[in-house]
Amino acid sequence: MANVSLYNMEGKEVGTIELKDEIFGVEVNEHLVHKAVVAQLANKRQGTQKARTRSEVSGGGRKPWRQKGTGHARQGSIRAPQWKGGGVVFAPVPRDYSQKMNRKERRIALLSALSSRVADNKIFVIEDLKMDEIKTKKFAEVLDNLKIDKALVVLEEGNKNVMLSARNIPNVKTAGANTINVYDILKYNTLVLSKDVISQLEEVYV
Repeated sequence: MANVSLYNMEGKEVGTIELKDEIFGVEVNEHLVHKAVVAQLANKRQGTQKARTRSEVSGGGRKPWRQKGTGHARQGSIRAPQWKGGGVVFAPVPRDYSQKMNRKERRIALLSALSSRVADNKIFVIEDLKMDEIKTKKFAEVLDNLKIDKALVVLEEGNKNVMLSARNIPNVKTAGANTINVYDILKYNTLVLSKDVISQLEEVYV
């Protein structure tokens, strides 16, 4: 098991905590991590782009001039793609960009991302991450005490004061233990966890 330092909100080390290898010590599967990131970004795409083809542009119901004898190239419609105001060749149409991953693949990818943060010493566990009031300045001081400027803060359910205090801080995102994902773990290269979240993750993944 990996041992990491346990901090308080003043940034002082108050002990250590053991992280179970089943969650934070698995072998990193880079292929599934990459696959999970690609799938998540693809699933965010709306796929609502649309342009009109020559059959959908209004007008152009008759030939602009007769077929032969004018000296011009033959034309069948003024809404052909080469005409101004004509349709678009191979126009984009609404489509579904979503990709699927197997449940076991998603699990391995998430555990790989968590393990990579431990291996890179980019994880901070705070003993009691709670606030009595919603105060952005106070939470910013907590990050300053830990010397963190970009982080994903994972909180237990119901910790609204901390979540609301952190939401206006640039380069900081909060998430629940059941909503963390591979992309956010990698994007916000530092992972901040409350001690209670560690227990919740162990209940789910061990």
